[in-house]
Amino acid sequence: MSTQFQRQSKLINSWVAKLLAIHQQLSFIRPSWRSIKRFLPFLFAISLATVLTLENLSPVTAQLPQLPASEIRGVWLTNNDFNILRNRAKVQDTLAQLRRLNFNTVYPVVWNDGYTKFPSAVTQKKGIPFFFRGTEGQDIIADIITQARSQGLLAIPWFEFGFMAPLTSELASQHPDWLTQKQDGTQTSISAAGEVAWLNPFHPEVQKFITDLVVEIITKYNADGIQFDDHMSLPVDFGYDKYTINLYTQETGSPPPPNPQAQAWMRWRADKITAFMVELNKAVKARKPNAIFSVSPNYYDFAYKLQLQDWLNWVRLGVVDELVVQVYRNDLQSFNSKLITPEIIETQKLIPTGIGIMTGLRNRPVAISQIQSQVRAAQQRGLGAVFFYYESLWDSAPEPVAQRQAGFQALFSQTARRDTSQFIARKPSFDTITLPLSNRVVAGQRGYFVEVAVAGGQPRRVLLDTSSAGLRVTREFLGNAPINSTGQIVREVLSDGTVLEGELVYTNFRIGLIASEEPVPVQVVTSRQCIPQKPNCSAKSGRPFSGIIGVNYSERTLPYNPLRKLPGNLSNGLIIAGNGSLILGLTANNQQGFKMASLSPLPVMNGVPGNRWDSRLNGVCLTISGSGMKNSCNNRMVVGTSNGMTEFKSASLMGKLKPGRLRPANSVKVGIPSVFDYSLVPGNRDGFNVWNLNVSAQAEQPILINTGMGFFDRFNVLFDSVNGRMGFRKI
Repeated sequence: MSTQFQRQSKLINSWVAKLLAIHQQLSFIRPSWRSIKRFLPFLFAISLATVLTLENLSPVTAQLPQLPASEIRGVWLTNNDFNILRNRAKVQDTLAQLRRLNFNTVYPVVWNDGYTKFPSAVTQKKGIPFFFRGTEGQDIIADIITQARSQGLLAIPWFEFGFMAPLTSELASQHPDWLTQKQDGTQTSISAAGEVAWLNPFHPEVQKFITDLVVEIITKYNADGIQFDDHMSLPVDFGYDKYTINLYTQETGSPPPPNPQAQAWMRWRADKITAFMVELNKAVKARKPNAIFSVSPNYYDFAYKLQLQDWLNWVRLGVVDELVVQVYRNDLQSFNSKLITPEIIETQKLIPTGIGIMTGLRNRPVAISQIQSQVRAAQQRGLGAVFFYYESLWDSAPEPVAQRQAGFQALFSQTARRDTSQFIARKPSFDTITLPLSNRVVAGQRGYFVEVAVAGGQPRRVLLDTSSAGLRVTREFLGNAPINSTGQIVREVLSDGTVLEGELVYTNFRIGLIASEEPVPVQVVTSRQCIPQKPNCSAKSGRPFSGIIGVNYSERTLPYNPLRKLPGNLSNGLIIAGNGSLILGLTANNQQGFKMASLSPLPVMNGVPGNRWDSRLNGVCLTISGSGMKNSCNNRMVVGTSNGMTEFKSASLMGKLKPGRLRPANSVKVGIPSVFDYSLVPGNRDGFNVWNLNVSAQAEQPILINTGMGFFDRFNVLFDSVNGRMGFRKI
C-alpha cells in the first residue's frame, strides 16, 4: 500500500507542478509568489485528499453512472442559518466554501412565519412589519443572490411557508376571512414549525397576495427561480370555511361531504390548488421566461392524500422545472424505497430531479456516513441532492468540520454547473388524464357536464355531447384572451330540434386544466330557436344556454371537435366512464377490457384536422316490444349522451305503436354480437330511458337509435379518433 501511495503521490504532485507552471505562463495573469504560496497548503491538502479518495473510494466511484451536467447539488439556507446570512463576510465565506466543494445551488428562505425575509412593498401595503435586515442594514436576499452569482452558484429563493402562517401573525390577524378551517371550526394544525393556521388557497385575495409576493421576488432580484415546498398545499382536514363551502356547492350542486377524505372532495380541492399553480407559473414566466419553477414536496402518496398537493399533475402540466422530493429517513432501505417510485422515475425523464436529504437538526445530528450512503444511492439512480440545512452540513455536526467537508468533497469530486437557459416552456406530458363529469340538469338540459374555459374566461360547466361536434358557447363564457373573428355565421340543429346560430371565431380553450395547443373554432351562439317539427325543444324554456362541447369525430361543418387540438396523446381519443369520468388520451392500459366495433371512414374536410369517421355503428340488432322490430340486425346506432329517439321509415314496423313517448311495455333490446348487448324499460328512471317515437319517411336507415344517458349507466364507451373504432366495456 505504501509503494502505491508514493507512486500516486508523485503523479499528483507532478500534475500540480504542471498546473502551476501553466498558470505562471499565462500572460494576462500575474500572481505574486505570495499569492501562490498562500495556496500551497490548500493544494497539498487536495493532493492528499485525492490520493486517499483514489485509494479508498475507487470501487464505489466505479459503480456510479456518468452524472448529468445539470445534477442538482444544493442546500437550504434557513432561519437557523440567520446569524450567517445577516453577515456579509460570513455569506462570502459560506458561498465560497460551497463552490469549492462543487455545490451548485442555494435556496435562501424568503417567506416564513407570515413574514418576508426581504423588504417587500407587497407586505408593507398590508401593514406587516419587516425585521430581517443584515448587520450593516443590508438586504439579506439581495446580498446572497449577488454573492452566489459571483461564485457561479444558482440562487433560488425558497418560499417556505406557502399557504401556512401562524395564527398570531399580523397577516392572519388582519385577514381572518383569508383563513380556512376544519369541519369543527378549528383553524390550526400542528406542523414541524409548530401550531399554524392555513390561508385559504381557493380565495382570490389569498391567491393574489401570494402571486404578488412571488412576482415581486422574481422582479426585484432577477432571481434564478423560486421554490415552493410541502406547504404550498392544504391539510386534507381543511376547507370547511364559508367561502369554500359556498364555492364547492355552487360548482357541484352539493355541499362538501363530512368526510374530508371523500374522493371527489379531495380531487376538487387538489385541482383548485393545481389550477392556481398553473396561473402562478404563468405569472413567473411572464416576468422571467427561464426562471426555475422549483417544487420540493413530500413523496407523492403522502403529499396528495394528506396535503392535497398533486405535484405529479404539476409536473405533467409542464408547470414544474425542477423537483426535489423530501426523503428524510435514517433507514437506508426505507430511503431507497422512495427513490424508485413510479412518480420519481417518470419525473426524472422530464426535468432535473433531486432528493432532499437531512444532514441534521440542532437536537438530532446526522453522521456523515449516513449522508454519504444516501447521496450515493441517489446518484446511482441519476438523482441530485439538496441538504437540509446549511449549518448542519459541518458547523453543527457530530464530526469535525474538516472531516465533514472532506466527506462532501468525496461525493462531489467534479463540478456540475447549472445553466438556466435549459429551463424553457415545456408542453404537458400527460399520456392520459381523467376529468370529472357531473350528471345533472343545468339550464333545463339534462346530461353529462364537463368544465371548460374559453378565451381565458372563468371555467364553466358545459354539456358534453357525443352526437355533435364543436364547442358552442355564448359571449358570457368568453374571457380576455385573443379572439379571431371570421364573420362567418354558422347554424347547428341539435337532436331535440334546437337551432343554434352564431359567429364562428377562433380562440383558445381549456378543458379541466389542459389547454389546446392552438386556437380552435368556437361558435359564439347569439340565437336559439325550435324547428317547427319540434316546438318543445330546449330553446322554448327561455333559460340561458349552458354551452355544448361536441366530441363527435364526424364533423359536417365547422366548428370541429376541439379535443383534436389537445397536446400530444390526449388528442387521440376519449372514454366516457359510467362512474362520471371523462378520460382523455387512449393508452394500452386504459383500453384493456374494451370490445371494439369499427367505424366507416369519411372524406377529408378542409379545416378539420385528423381523421373523420361516420359515428353510426353498423350491424346493430334491435328489438322493441309491441312493434314489428324483432331482432333485426341491419340497423345503425349513434351512441349519444342525450335522451334516446327511434325513427321508423316503414309504418308497418311500428305495429301498434303510435308517435310519442314509449311506454314501459315497449321494452328495448339493442346490441352488436360479441361487442355489447343492452336492454331498457322506457321510463324506469326519471328523465332518462324515456324514449320518443317518430315516423320519418326521410330517414336514411329504417332505424336510427340514440341509446341515451341510460346506456352510460351500464357501459364505459371508448371513441378512437385515430383508428376509427368504438369500444364497449361493461361497468
